[in-house]
Amino acid sequence: MPIPAVKRLVDGSQPPPRPGPPQRVHWQHTYASITGSNGEGEEIPLTGYSGNRWPAIFMQDGATGLDTPPYELHADDSPNLDGGLFRGVRATQREIMIPVYIYGIDRRTLLEQKRELARALNPKNGYCVLKFTESDGQARYLNAYYKGGMEGNESSDQSGFRWIKYALLLTAYDPWFYSDEMRVAKWSFGQGVPFLGRPFLPLRLSEGYKSAVTLPVYNPGDVEAWPVWEISGPVKSFRITSQTGQKFGIPSATSGGDVIALGRTLRIDTRPGVKTLKDDRGTNYYPDMEADPKLWSIPSGDSTMTVDVVAGSGQATVTLTFKPRYDSY
Repeated sequence: MPIPAVKRLVDGSQPPPRPGPPQRVHWQHTYASITGSNGEGEEIPLTGYSGNRWPAIFMQDGATGLDTPPYELHADDSPNLDGGLFRGVRATQREIMIPVYIYGIDRRTLLEQKRELARALNPKNGYCVLKFTESDGQARYLNAYYKGGMEGNESSDQSGFRWIKYALLLTAYDPWFYSDEMRVAKWSFGQGVPFLGRPFLPLRLSEGYKSAVTLPVYNPGDVEAWPVWEISGPVKSFRITSQTGQKFGIPSATSGGDVIALGRTLRIDTRPGVKTLKDDRGTNYYPDMEADPKLWSIPSGDSTMTVDVVAGSGQATVTLTFKPRYDSY
């Protein structure tokens, strides 16, 4: 028969206290709202009340499509081997269904609520912004276009004299949620400043002096983020390289002058569907890029990048901005 053993400490000290049961954290219900006209319209609450707003539009149980987006897998089949060979994956557009209940204290207020919601959802006025806020106060935003659900059903279980139910159907072509947080890093040639909240060695450049510095980057999102760079002259040449070796930049001019003049700011927008390189006067710098440029994204988590710059006479600055992206609210 097994004999139970008691662990004794050699030095005679008392064993550490056993942890108690986990404490439940008070968590309020999720706040949800919808805003039309590319996010410029009036915010319509879908849960709870906003001030003295009554009657209200209620989001009911049964919403779908609000967690991880669908994925499309790509693979090659082999005639001689079992299965297939994985090639890649991409997130596809997100289909969303939100059941809502509209109640009015009389017929007139019901009709006003219906018209307000229909006006906000009209895709000819732009996309809608779905907002979800948990008890920790962090909001997440998803851009989606209305596609159906408000056609109406006058059956007795779907509508009445002062109420009606809809199942709103929306499509988010960009399937990722965004937050209010904007990650911004700025440093000046000649004075080091914190980079994305993490310090790095001071970067000091003089005229014609070339410096390649490896810098840490942290992306708190669930997936890669596409940054916007702003480079203010004077700069004779620059190159920015990712951790995986993807790079873009502008080489030195044959005349030996500045490729970004003093007082000019080049904005490099790497976001999909944008991909522009223009300064504050609208001049296009894309033809000046080095061969085969890659406007790369910042991966989730910790990574590094290398900034290689030849500064002109004066002080130049580089600013990096991006919004983290999340797979759910």
